[in-house]
Formats: sequence, structure tokens, C-alpha cells
Amino acid sequence: MAEPIYHVDRVIREGNVQFNDGEHIIYVNGSIRTDDSALGKLMNDFYSTDADKMNYKELSEKVRHYKESEEGVKTMCEIWEEIRNEGLIEGKMEASIENAKSMIKLGKLSLEEIAVCSGLSIEKVRELAGNKSA
Repeated sequence: MAEPIYHVDRVIREGNVQFNDGEHIIYVNGSIRTDDSALGKLMNDFYSTDADKMNYKELSEKVRHYKESEEGVKTMCEIWEEIRNEGLIEGKMEASIENAKSMIKLGKLSLEEIAVCSGLSIEKVRELAGNKSA
């Protein structure tokens, strides 16, 4: 039976003695979100995409702000653009660039279509195509 929370302590195997270095790990089982416990309600909220179906007012207000208000959506777009520009999702960015280069080479899609498919900006796709003003 799955547990909602797992507490992990470090143990010296030889002698089964606790290694008291102060480190303690707690794993939360996110799949348990159907019970009425505080943790179950929180896990439900973490997985919910509908602010009206969330249990905790603080979380539902933030979800509503970032998903439904013009200011919140703009803020999230700016944050993701910053993350992309800083290369924090560099592996994904590199894959998107390679995919876009392959699509450009095939020559079957417009640069705008390649931008949509790759998730890259049209400016980046134009740069990759060597056509900055197209």
C-alpha cells in the first residue's frame, strides 16, 4: 500500500545504526490526492488546472492571477522568455534549434510554421535560416 509521506533517514548498514548528521528527507507521494487530509487536498491543488476546484484559497488566487488576468499572463510570458534567454532550459532549446534547422533544410514549411512547431521565436528561426528580414 502506498503511503502519502515517506521519511528517509541515513543509516550505517553495519550495525543498523542511525547516522545522526542532521539530514532528514521527506518524500511526498503526489499520487495520493483523493483523501480529505490536508496533504491530500494540497496534492489535489498542485495537480488542478481549474482554480475553482482548488481547496486552498491562496493557491487558487495565484492560479487565477497567472492564468486568467492579463497582467498575470504577461508576467508568466516574460518569466518564460527570460528562462529561455538565460538558457535555463538549454537542452530543450538546443533540441528546438536542431529541429528547426532540420525543418528549414527540408524546405517544406514557412518560417512562421517552423517557429510554431519548434517553439522558437520567429526572429530566432529567421536567424537560423540566414534570413533576418523575411
